[in-house]
Amino acid sequence: MPELLERLRPGLADRYRLEREVGRGGMATVLLARDLRYDRPVALKVLAAELARSVGPERFQREIMLAAGLQHPHILPVLDSGETAGHLWFTMPYVDGESLRDLLRRERQLPIDGAVRIAIDAARALAHAHERGVIHRDVKPENLLLTRDGSTLVADFGIARALGSGDEPGLTETGISVGTPAYMSPEQAAGERDLDARTDVYALGTVLYEMLAGEPPYTGPTAAALAAKRLMGEVPRVRLTRPSVPEHLERALLRALAPLPADRFGTMAEFARSLSDPGAPATARVATTPALSEAGRGRRRSWSLIAAVTIVLLAGLGILLGRRFTPDRATGSDPRRLAVLPFENLGPADEAYFADGLTDAIRGKLAALPGLQVTARSSSNQYRGAGKTPQQIGRELDV
Repeated sequence: MPELLERLRPGLADRYRLEREVGRGGMATVLLARDLRYDRPVALKVLAAELARSVGPERFQREIMLAAGLQHPHILPVLDSGETAGHLWFTMPYVDGESLRDLLRRERQLPIDGAVRIAIDAARALAHAHERGVIHRDVKPENLLLTRDGSTLVADFGIARALGSGDEPGLTETGISVGTPAYMSPEQAAGERDLDARTDVYALGTVLYEMLAGEPPYTGPTAAALAAKRLMGEVPRVRLTRPSVPEHLERALLRALAPLPADRFGTMAEFARSLSDPGAPATARVATTPALSEAGRGRRRSWSLIAAVTIVLLAGLGILLGRRFTPDRATGSDPRRLAVLPFENLGPADEAYFADGLTDAIRGKLAALPGLQVTARSSSNQYRGAGKTPQQIGRELDV
């Protein structure tokens, strides 16, 4: 992005020499720069414009101070921060190595001992942050950096938020989703503000599963479909994909990836112990992070109810449809056609995610049945809020 470099160079010329873009994601662009005072390479991360507007300079500085206070051998530290030409940025040491994502693209599956070592290093770093009231919210292979000496560094604490800071609006309330759908915990995907250590436990469990199996435990075409899959059934067993994985690792993954936070490890330190000690019990206890507000508890109860209803509804749907649409009941040679219209969300706006996910999940179950043809998602979703009757829609879609 040459224009970004040109906008930043005048304001940073006395501190940094900007060289080139080295990475870009939905939340930030990363530039390679030279720290002129200390004559060292640094990674200068510039927040995306939409995210910067939502966060604002004051809140950004508070969060950067939280990140800068995290000093641990496996945390990539924040060195500096500022606002230049309307852009919010911070710097970190430039790592001579690669990200875990780079390694997975090349190798797909990692040796078991190597995958466990990476997960333990990351877990210890995250435990250190959690003990100081900071959660990461975006643990993924791109944010785990591997140095040439074999160490793992957790990066991108620059936009982390202190646990329990429920007095301020979260980024999700301004339309910004902090996190990556494939690695988000169900409660984070549902828009929960009062997240605790267990959301990072889930994300790191997903990363470890991917290192061992070659892909995340859940995949899907949309974020809503991913959210629904997490609630539809049992956590996938990694030993079915890779039988050489020790049983104690599979038990730890099943606990870390539990859909409900209460069923996971209570702390990241417990997760780390379960990975390093085959005899450690894979049991959870209440998280020892700052207490949740009453509003947060109420919302967590609401989310748990949504999860339970979703699981029961999908299970019942599978039984009912399996009986009604078996091959011997299909008449004629042409399959029956059916459209799944988008569910209407009658609850809080930030729970619309589950209405979309439930729609996708039901559409997927129907499409898998023999003798039944389900209209495409795009065809059905065009009728959201159209005000037409089911009969009118049926005639237009020929179902």
